[in-house]
Amino acid sequence: MASLLLLLLLAAAAAATSPGRLVPYDLLYADGVRAYFARDWGRAAELLQRALHSYAGLRAARRACRAACRREAAFLGGPGAAGPWEAALFGRVLQRADCLQHCLGLRLGVAPSAHRASHAVRRDFEQREPYNYLQVAFFQLKKLDRAVSAAHTFFVANPQHLQMREDIEKYRRMSGVKSDNFRDLEAAPHWEAYEAGVQHYNADEYLQAVARLEESLTEALAALEECRALCEGPWEDEEEEEEEEMQPGLYEAIAAHYIQVLKCRQQCVLEIATKPGQISATEDFIPSHLDLLQFAYDQVGNQALAAECAASYLLFYPTDEPMLEKMKEYRTELGEDTAFAARESIQHYVQRSLMEKKLIYYAVEHLGGTFNDPDLWTPDELIPENLKEKHREDQEKQKQETLDVEEREKRGPLPFEGIAVVMDSRRMNGTQRVVFDRVLTESECKDLLRLTKAAGEAGDGYRARRSPHTPHERFEGLTVLRAVQLAQNGDVDWRDAKLLLQASEKSRKIIESYFTPGKKLHFSFTHLVCRTAVDEEQEGRMDLSHPVHADNCLLDPEGQECWREPPAYVYRDYSGILYLNDDFQGGGLFFTEMDTVTVTAEVHPKCGRLVAFSSGKENPHGVWAVSRGRRCAIALWYTHSQEHAEQERVKAEELMEQRAVEQDRPDGEERQGTDRSGRSSSEPPLPNSGARATSRRQKPGSDRTQHPKELRVRDEF
Repeated sequence: MASLLLLLLLAAAAAATSPGRLVPYDLLYADGVRAYFARDWGRAAELLQRALHSYAGLRAARRACRAACRREAAFLGGPGAAGPWEAALFGRVLQRADCLQHCLGLRLGVAPSAHRASHAVRRDFEQREPYNYLQVAFFQLKKLDRAVSAAHTFFVANPQHLQMREDIEKYRRMSGVKSDNFRDLEAAPHWEAYEAGVQHYNADEYLQAVARLEESLTEALAALEECRALCEGPWEDEEEEEEEEMQPGLYEAIAAHYIQVLKCRQQCVLEIATKPGQISATEDFIPSHLDLLQFAYDQVGNQALAAECAASYLLFYPTDEPMLEKMKEYRTELGEDTAFAARESIQHYVQRSLMEKKLIYYAVEHLGGTFNDPDLWTPDELIPENLKEKHREDQEKQKQETLDVEEREKRGPLPFEGIAVVMDSRRMNGTQRVVFDRVLTESECKDLLRLTKAAGEAGDGYRARRSPHTPHERFEGLTVLRAVQLAQNGDVDWRDAKLLLQASEKSRKIIESYFTPGKKLHFSFTHLVCRTAVDEEQEGRMDLSHPVHADNCLLDPEGQECWREPPAYVYRDYSGILYLNDDFQGGGLFFTEMDTVTVTAEVHPKCGRLVAFSSGKENPHGVWAVSRGRRCAIALWYTHSQEHAEQERVKAEELMEQRAVEQDRPDGEERQGTDRSGRSSSEPPLPNSGARATSRRQKPGSDRTQHPKELRVRDEF
């Protein structure tokens, strides 16, 4: 009878909320994407919107049914302990399962198993990928307001997406687009309230801060419950297939699935504390609300609520001295007999979390596995002793690794004075990356720019042509050997040709000293390169000056791999770019993840700035479009392999030495007459300047069958 009543209640609830059969979102998504590539924009927009609606409906159904079944088929308060324990325990489990199946079936209109999408599809929806397709479909349908909202919704969660960044800027420039079109259609209510509350708090507007922070806390706890409900999904085995004899038994399987659910629930606090588009969660998200509220209530004169927030905060950090002092003040003000109880919602939150942590740590200790505790406030006594030791060892190991990185990044002294390290690997969110300033002076940059101009006027070997990477720019490139040959012919100043050799050698010494002290770096290729924006080709431009690539391997973004094999220049070990100017628009260097779209760091050009990095898969990089003006830099590649040393440079240095010898002849031959440089090879190295350049490699997969000794101008940055 009770079971029948339960089903009637669930049927009534489902009928009140269910619009009918809910088509699985993965099927709608697949049809929508097919319509998109068929350029059927109207149908694509309809199907993609239906897919998003179905996805939201499925999540809502799961949340509602799990909440309803927790009430209607509760594990506590049922039959007593009389009778077999298995019947008492699993009877309730079966009732809960039956409840969920019927509730979801009624709400969805189909069997719940029909809504089990693949991991790839689930990831697309978590990353808001349907909105990426939607914005294009709406744009093609000339529905600009909806296109902008879809684009903005995707961009909020994917702020490093290069194409969408350009699309957003394009929308901002369009007539008819309003600022309120840029709205997040998936905005989490607690984030909007939290940020507004913090702004009021920082502005000393405490009444407004209290209202918004209370709203944020309420919404955050509600979002936490929704996340926890969705954790009760199917078992996701880390192993794709297991041998039959390795399959877990009944209790092991139950325990493994249950612990998986508990870990998921624990991680929910990170999910609600991570703003869309950000990688890291806000630390102590729930406790920080209480800390801010305590102070704000105190400032507006409501000591009773301030004391309640302080008591709630102390549930997380019971030994926090400043908060304990505040509690003493509140007792003095409100009376020693006043009861200061923590909020019931916070008590429930803390007690439940501690219970789950205890079970998880027991499982890790006795059944194996790992647990990344998301909370800073977890009591030390809750962690088993043997796990504490491992935790301390991991912390020590991490600390040592950090010290090792710092030691590597603080190598010195650099071989020249006055050079500044302005960005290291940590600030650039990667490994083996560094930016130097003051490698060249302003006058040296001007001399090298004069060399590019004179070489262009000489014509041979330096004629401007369309860039091999984009039709929107013209390209000029000059090798060190060609520069010396032009000086021999009287087409360029000897001083400038010599300066090119000196500047590149100075960069080599800096990079060798920083990255590989004691291990010789040889030049692999040196190229003075200028890129000039074609004015009439810039409108509507969406491409890059140089696509994302790595310098010694063929980048495969789909496979998340970089193949170190020909035709890649596999012998290259380090790369660098020494910038000569900044009087242009665009043209900056950026680093990405292996996916080639997630930007991790950017470097802006400027005279005397040198950026250097290892040439492998750890440093995919590209160059933003040069949209106006002319960008010039010295591109540098280095190798530890002497057999791949740059032969053109050897020849250029021989010609330079030959000229120095001729200048020093006793009879004065060509000592002053033909030397337009006035510098001798015995001059000291260039004075220190600033350096931060960038390294660029040929397009992966391009035809590069030439022998290393026959390097061509196409191997430019």
